[in-house]
Amino acid sequence: MPIKSRIRSIPDYPKKGILFRDITTLIKDPVGFRLVIDSLTQHYLQEGMDFDVIVGIEARGFIIGGALSYALGKGFVPVRKPGKLPADVVSQEYQLEYGSDKIEIHVDALVPGQKVLLVDDLLATGGTALAAAALVEKVGGIVAEMAFIVNLPDIGGERKLLEKGYSVYSLTDFEGE
Repeated sequence: MPIKSRIRSIPDYPKKGILFRDITTLIKDPVGFRLVIDSLTQHYLQEGMDFDVIVGIEARGFIIGGALSYALGKGFVPVRKPGKLPADVVSQEYQLEYGSDKIEIHVDALVPGQKVLLVDDLLATGGTALAAAALVEKVGGIVAEMAFIVNLPDIGGERKLLEKGYSVYSLTDFEGE
């Protein structure tokens, strides 16, 4: 059973008109979770992509990013919601498809010039990913690629990221659904 079939769709969440793609059904399934991590691991081993550290976006990006960091032997850096990181931070505000939010990273999270694989569960508008990329760059990092489990190409986030010059990889797309 493929990854896409293990993802639950919830209509009108978190507000009317949004069809939410819920990966909790995918990652609670040990086979599904292994499929995700093994697929990403194989992709990055085969591609031979040059990056030093994985940056995961709160909260589901922590789950995927942490496991992938372990599998690839890379360090892990969290991008968190405001007030969650204990040392000096830089912040970035961004727009969601259903509101706005802010994320933060420690100012010393990356060594200048360090190459980053940015990881999150889902790519919709691209707002969160662009904000995380801005944080990585503010602290001197370079985004080598952005990886997602799910891409919603019809919402336009992938196009925005590509137009900004970022490389994007996703395991599955939900188009026009």
